[in-house]
Amino acid sequence: MPLVPEAGDASKVIGSSLFQPPPPSPPAAPPTPARSSVPPPPFCSCSPPSLFPSQSPCLPGVVNRLSGMEKPELWVALALLLCSYTCGSQDLQVIDLLTVSESRQMAAVAEKVRTALLTAGDIYLLSTFRLPPKQGGVLFGLYSRQDNTRWLEASVVGKINKVLVRYQREDGKVHAVNLQQAGLADGRTHTALLRLRGPSRPSPGLQLYVDCKLGDQHAGLPALAPIPPAEVSGLEIRTGQKAYLRMQGFVESMKIILGGSMARVGALSECPFQGDESIHNAVTSALQSILGEQTKALVTQLTLFNQILVELRDDIRDQVKEMSLIRNTIMECQVCGFHEQRSHCSPSPCFRGVDCMEVYEYPGYRCGPCPPGLRGNGTHCEDIDECAHADPCFLGSSCINTMPGFHCEACPQGYKGTRVSGVGIDYARASKQVCSDIDECNDGNNGGCDPNSICTNTVGSFKCGPCRLGFLGNQSQGCTPARTCHSPAHSPCHIHAHCLFERNGAVSCQCNVGWAGNGNVCGPDTDIDGYPDQALPCMDNNKHCKQDNCLLTPNSGQEDADNDGVGDQCDDDADGDGIKNVEDNCRLFPNKDQQNSDTDSFGDACDNCPNVPNNDQKDTDGNGEGDACDNDVDGDGIPNGLDNCPKVPNPLQTDRDEDGVGDTCDSCPEMSNPTQTDADSDLVGDVCDTNEDSDGDGHQDTKDNCPQLPNSSQLDSDNDGLGDECDSDDDNDGVPDYVPPGPDNCRLVPNPNQKDSDGNGVGDVCEDDFDNDAVVDPLDVCPESAEVTLTDFRAYQTVILDPEGDAQIDPNWVVLNQGMEIVQTMNSDPGLAVGYTAFNGVDFEGTFHVNTVTDDDYAGFLFSYQDSGRFYVVMWKQTEQTYWQATPFRAVAQPGLQLKAVTSISGPGEHLRNALWHTGHTPDQVRLLWTDPRNVGWRDKTSYRWRLLHRPQVGYIRVKLYEGPQLVADSGVIIDTSMRGGRLGVFCFSQENIIWSNLQYRCNDTVPEDFEPFRRQLLQGRV
Repeated sequence: MPLVPEAGDASKVIGSSLFQPPPPSPPAAPPTPARSSVPPPPFCSCSPPSLFPSQSPCLPGVVNRLSGMEKPELWVALALLLCSYTCGSQDLQVIDLLTVSESRQMAAVAEKVRTALLTAGDIYLLSTFRLPPKQGGVLFGLYSRQDNTRWLEASVVGKINKVLVRYQREDGKVHAVNLQQAGLADGRTHTALLRLRGPSRPSPGLQLYVDCKLGDQHAGLPALAPIPPAEVSGLEIRTGQKAYLRMQGFVESMKIILGGSMARVGALSECPFQGDESIHNAVTSALQSILGEQTKALVTQLTLFNQILVELRDDIRDQVKEMSLIRNTIMECQVCGFHEQRSHCSPSPCFRGVDCMEVYEYPGYRCGPCPPGLRGNGTHCEDIDECAHADPCFLGSSCINTMPGFHCEACPQGYKGTRVSGVGIDYARASKQVCSDIDECNDGNNGGCDPNSICTNTVGSFKCGPCRLGFLGNQSQGCTPARTCHSPAHSPCHIHAHCLFERNGAVSCQCNVGWAGNGNVCGPDTDIDGYPDQALPCMDNNKHCKQDNCLLTPNSGQEDADNDGVGDQCDDDADGDGIKNVEDNCRLFPNKDQQNSDTDSFGDACDNCPNVPNNDQKDTDGNGEGDACDNDVDGDGIPNGLDNCPKVPNPLQTDRDEDGVGDTCDSCPEMSNPTQTDADSDLVGDVCDTNEDSDGDGHQDTKDNCPQLPNSSQLDSDNDGLGDECDSDDDNDGVPDYVPPGPDNCRLVPNPNQKDSDGNGVGDVCEDDFDNDAVVDPLDVCPESAEVTLTDFRAYQTVILDPEGDAQIDPNWVVLNQGMEIVQTMNSDPGLAVGYTAFNGVDFEGTFHVNTVTDDDYAGFLFSYQDSGRFYVVMWKQTEQTYWQATPFRAVAQPGLQLKAVTSISGPGEHLRNALWHTGHTPDQVRLLWTDPRNVGWRDKTSYRWRLLHRPQVGYIRVKLYEGPQLVADSGVIIDTSMRGGRLGVFCFSQENIIWSNLQYRCNDTVPEDFEPFRRQLLQGRV
């Protein structure tokens, strides 16, 4: 028997002859052992320990038994150590949270957690999981179903490398604790241990261990609020299992451990944690106060001696192994001298199925390569995990690794495809499983939706939407025919108007292109700006029944500075000061003296900086003082020199990345980029621009709130970080948008009671304003988006497509009519004016007019702008012309309307410039999707009206062009999915005095009926 027992074995300590006390009287019956693998000694009472012998709960059973021994203080200390060890490892409960799903199980687990929070010394959350880089989410949470009270929650915040713990305090407030240095979101598997120390104490503590190492800790925290017993049945336990899977991560295990010590918990996670530090410190303090110096020295010597014995035992074992090897070698050599040489390949030393070949070199044989699907040296072969190395299966379809090989399970629901199986990484990479979307809406049954409703196919699923135009109701009540515009006896609309069906089933009238009025009364509109040539007798005094103050020049704002009845756009002296516009330094402000104190082009009467030259007259905050002379350009109360966003109001001056640029105007708010370079003009700085966009909607995956579904608008009605397009409950009111127990009768406005007083299928809270943006649906251009209400291009981004060119100047944009009219005044290099609102499906229309006779070049409009090298453009040239710069290639422009898809790999510069000028395909730059077969150019001082329909979810594009009331060009249905949504704007190239008037856009995801013939062709891969 060794003099010192092995460390950590309490039973050997008691049984050792070294520590055996004199034979005592027969002991009393021991107490029932707690739930621990090491039962406490019979003299221990596992109450809170005391550092003083007179107060220790262990001593009543110890002192009497050990008082007759030599050095009783030593025995008391050792008994304290043993009591502390065994008591600290009792009462441990392990609960696997991934198996808790039913309400009955949750209630039982919640009761155990509630009790442990009141009684247990420590509570642990132990989980093994993997998260992609920069991702995160709730890992574990204990909530109230009734009011969503957060009793206890732990989340991983991958972007800033921390773990966030939140819990309910005694004062009813939520307390948050940030645990730093938690590198958990890096694409690798990690084991995290969160320790809540003393939850029932007035000042509990938190410790975070990552992969067995202490990452961060906090002590002296506010006390946790006790959970009332009546709340237990209404508690809900949530884990991040499903959320992490959606982010292409996973949760391998998650356990909550109630009670126990760090040593016991470490054993569960295979981490060599030492015992509880508090116990160690208590025992050390007790030893120092009880034992003398000589006894402590003796204990130290015994401990060192025990370590030496362990090392000696290991050395002896190694010696035995070496002697055995030498003995076997000698025996083999003796056999070689007296017997015929045996074959080195019999029996075969190679892996099963691997050829063995005898050779002269040591060791006398050579093994062939491992079988397919395995790797190694031929002697030892191990399986290759094709699933981990090649990822051969479709996203959402499980990959099963076998020995050898792999196979993919069936395509997920909503997809069709074949199963894939094989052996080896090369085969797995070359034969990946392909699953294609099933168009449930084209199954002959409208996807199971009401026959008169809109069924929208999505990737992997479908949605039943509202009733079609002309029908009223919903999915639960059915869609029935609504009243129509025409009856046998009466039509409410003018003969030159058409009928519109509103969301609530009401009918309205709108004049056709080339006509203007209120829809019930329409008159000719020569310049197509929305105002008739002659005043109309409208009963409702609609402003669009008033006579146009510029009959031949579009001016949808009807601006008239001098109130002479002649609009500014066609008035030679717009301000009536007797000085013609071409000579007047204030066109819209009368100033006969023409005084101009500075050197710019604006007289003092209209100059917002009369003493500082500023030809751009820019006034960011709209206070009447130009930016050039305004000490606070953005009007946020912070002087320009101190403002980290001088042109964007941000009174808080928040700057998370500390690069000197405030978050409000920082193109990379989480990465330092003081220069703010953005080479592709996509509003994302170059240092954080990955250009990885899986769904093609113009938002890179790291910033996309639906990275797998196109949703260029990024609408998130409930601000939960999940876009409406991939959120099953857009308003987070607990009623699913489309599936039972829904559909939600107010999908964007929370109304858990679903009150619908008139029974029309639309909830009371969103009856006339579906998105609750304070703009009634008939006037709202996007009734299902609270972020977009009216057409407005007053805020725009200028994109120069030939930034290095010096042949011409950059465009000069003038925005009128509250953002619904744009004028470009200069003969310029190619450029864009792009609004900041991004759209999914959209209808976009406007009036195009060249108000000069001195040039013949390009003008048009664009849609689905994603960056300066990716957008669609509709452009029109007046005459045939070869571009005057033949470098880098000769570009020839043809007259006629053209639809182009710009997918430039170089971006702005001479290649894109010439490719835009050229009528035709230019590899890696521009694809010509359609050109007007009439090959007719635009005419000077003539108004044209365009109408665009774009449904990026299916690639539908159609452009119509009107001259007056006549349709003169129609692209028909064009199918292209290069860009799946983006921003709108206008385009010019070397053409001056262009007017884009009466601009109107409207959100619209309804797929037109003329797309149906193309739907089956798309599914069959013919388009």
